[in-house]
Amino acid sequence: MTEGDTGAADDTVAGQAEAKSEAKPLNAGAAVPEKASPAAEQGAEPPEGGWGWVVMLAAMWCNGSVFGIQNAFGILFVSLLKEFGSEHDEDLRFKTAWVGSLSMGMIFFCSPIVSVFTDLLGCRVTAVGGAAVGLVGLLASSFVKSLGPLYFTYGIVFACGCSFAYQPSLVILGHYFKKRLGLVNGIVTAGSSIFTVTLPFLLSGLLDKVGLHNTLRVLSILMFILMLAGFTYKPLLPRPLSSKPGRSCPPMSQVFNIKIWKSMGYRIWAFGIPAALYGYFVPYVHLMKHVEERFGVDANKEVLLMCIGITSGVGRLIFGRVADYVPGVNKVFLQVASFLVIGLMSMMIPLCNIFGGLIAVCLLMGLFDGCFICIMAPIAFELVGSQNVSQAIGFLLGMMSVPMTVGPPIAGFLRDRLGSYDVAFYLAGIPPIIGGAVLCIIPWVEAKRKAKERQPESECADKMVDQEKGSNGDAPVAAKSTDSESVI
Repeated sequence: MTEGDTGAADDTVAGQAEAKSEAKPLNAGAAVPEKASPAAEQGAEPPEGGWGWVVMLAAMWCNGSVFGIQNAFGILFVSLLKEFGSEHDEDLRFKTAWVGSLSMGMIFFCSPIVSVFTDLLGCRVTAVGGAAVGLVGLLASSFVKSLGPLYFTYGIVFACGCSFAYQPSLVILGHYFKKRLGLVNGIVTAGSSIFTVTLPFLLSGLLDKVGLHNTLRVLSILMFILMLAGFTYKPLLPRPLSSKPGRSCPPMSQVFNIKIWKSMGYRIWAFGIPAALYGYFVPYVHLMKHVEERFGVDANKEVLLMCIGITSGVGRLIFGRVADYVPGVNKVFLQVASFLVIGLMSMMIPLCNIFGGLIAVCLLMGLFDGCFICIMAPIAFELVGSQNVSQAIGFLLGMMSVPMTVGPPIAGFLRDRLGSYDVAFYLAGIPPIIGGAVLCIIPWVEAKRKAKERQPESECADKMVDQEKGSNGDAPVAAKSTDSESVI
């Protein structure tokens, strides 16, 4: 879902940081930056390859392992119900859904903080430290004996570690690629699609053979490899944040950028997107259990996640290319179409009485999910400009954490109370449609803003033209006066 967009924004910002470091030296007395290569310090272009291909593969593993585990939580959700559930617990699904939704929400909630740590400590330290924390959280989750501790070990510790490991993996790409940045970013974000396709089948086999606790220990191996992958993030650029003499940290005005909130278009976007996401993560958590209840335990439910993963990757490639031909903030209309389709497909899930219908729904849902993800960064550039896009995306992801955390537990609560997921999926389709309608205002607001900006410029131009005309008209008179005096 949201990871490809973050990648595009952070990659571009990293490229801009490179340009700035080449244009002017660091201020005297600034903090010593993370050690960079001599070639970069001399203003050389990114290598466009070399060690960068290793970094790309490491970042691809990060993207896949982090979001692959998150997207496959529906498989773990069914096993958690069996492992820690009780027939007499009326709120079982509500309580269990909090584990996955809290984990996904914390990844986004930490995004603004992670961006600051990445600027202060560098990509390598932040990524390795985050992967280590995620490893501890996931390994600790494999030893718990009740649902309560999972809220902390899996929902907070593991998720925070994933967040700190994920964002630097996208920033570092701008150190090694500029001309090929789009291609590399596409390959990296495809990692989540690959893991989303394959991991459900792996998890189903492991859960059947070794159980829930040993499955979580096997997943810990992915996080250990992710920690090793972080060591490949060799920086080629100095850190963008610097501190004054005698201070260990840069001023707050450098750390937190509040200029982005002056844009009305961005404010609408930053509140419209979260409003649309209250039902976004519901299918990822509850679709597997719904399939079991509707079509039986033996239904091949993993195929549905595979369909979403495949078409999401295809959607990112197709709509990413389409967005290049859509001018300015009109790209927002692609997101509006995405939310409309995602909302309608969520409402279609309870209406599918044959398994083939659910496959068709998941194919469309994944396709437009890829559309929503891939054009977030281009829209942010249009709304706040290239200088402010990094924190604009960070703040947006932080605000997205609330609806993505709250949505699945509400759906579980409705299932526990009503005995069916039908109402939950119907309601999950409403927020995307409402949020999409709100986003339709943005092009009109931006057009009005640009018209106001052009008005003073046109008035200035008119005054300059009038002055030029006046000066040109006075010159001949002066010449005539001089001539008459000379004649006399």
